Amino acid sequence: MLEHGGRLQHAASEFGVPLEQWLDLSTGLAPYHWPVPALPQSVWSRLPETEDGLSQQAQDYYGAPRALPVAGSQAAIQALPTLRKPCRVGILEPTYAEHRLAWERAGHQLVSVTTELLPACLDQLDVLVVVNPNNPTGQLLNSELLLNWHQRLVSRGGWLVVDEAFMDPTPEYSLSAHSHAPGLIVLRSLGKFFGLAGLRLGFVLAEEQLLAALEEQLGPWAVSGPARAVGRSVLADRLTQQLWRSRLHMDSQRLRRLLDSVGLASGAGCGLFQWRLLGQQSAQQLYKDLASRGVLVRVFNELGGLRFGLPRSEAQWQRLESALRDSMKELAWAV
Repeated sequence: MLEHGGRLQHAASEFGVPLEQWLDLSTGLAPYHWPVPALPQSVWSRLPETEDGLSQQAQDYYGAPRALPVAGSQAAIQALPTLRKPCRVGILEPTYAEHRLAWERAGHQLVSVTTELLPACLDQLDVLVVVNPNNPTGQLLNSELLLNWHQRLVSRGGWLVVDEAFMDPTPEYSLSAHSHAPGLIVLRSLGKFFGLAGLRLGFVLAEEQLLAALEEQLGPWAVSGPARAVGRSVLADRLTQQLWRSRLHMDSQRLRRLLDSVGLASGAGCGLFQWRLLGQQSAQQLYKDLASRGVLVRVFNELGGLRFGLPRSEAQWQRLESALRDSMKELAWAV
């Protein structure tokens, strides 16, 4: 399997720092604790029911005509390639590597593309996969550009798959409202913005026929009863959503300023993380030095960059700043 953030036990073993002493900024999740309500006993003792209102709550929250609950967007990433015969699939890279792996495993021909090269090769693709905002670079593409790409693809029976796992802080850029269109598939995740990665709940927004085929592929009871109950609750809590959206924007900008102030100014980000491009050797050096101090960030060795998640409390902010400044001095970099 591919490597992901959040492997805290592995880091504790590798760097010799006790598990409880880590500051984990490796996942890009909202760091706050969502107020999950107490669950009725029935969600544990009964089989999940699809007519429980979860899809309707998701449609309302995302502004989408239809929404299929899935066990995290990862389930959809793995299942969608099985719904097409082998074809030519473009992956807008660099990006979340699970997309490439899933389409390769299903026997499709993969093509790496960039935003600069895509216009010239789009008409040779049957499917285009885009993560927006991008993970890990934070690049955000505007809706008009994506819809133009979709029109070119769908005119030949193609698909545009847009993974919007990190879109919740910037819903104005989402394609959710257009997801009824043939050939447009939008993936959403509850884990990132709501800070509930352990829930394993996401949604696929698309036309009815495609959602029916995907639901059949995933099989019955794809989402657990407790996950469905929590999902209904958090999707309905508009006040907390507004507060978190505002807080995430402020914290992301604070993290940007902090990284800039210690000499890490080459990068970008979104409402849930910041990305810094350093080069392979420098990224690995800073990753290891921070880890030796009990601060875990996500290193992308092939890209030569680091992704920084958001601290939860003022004490964590102070610890991150101290670790960054000490690491930069230790590595004799500019501070």
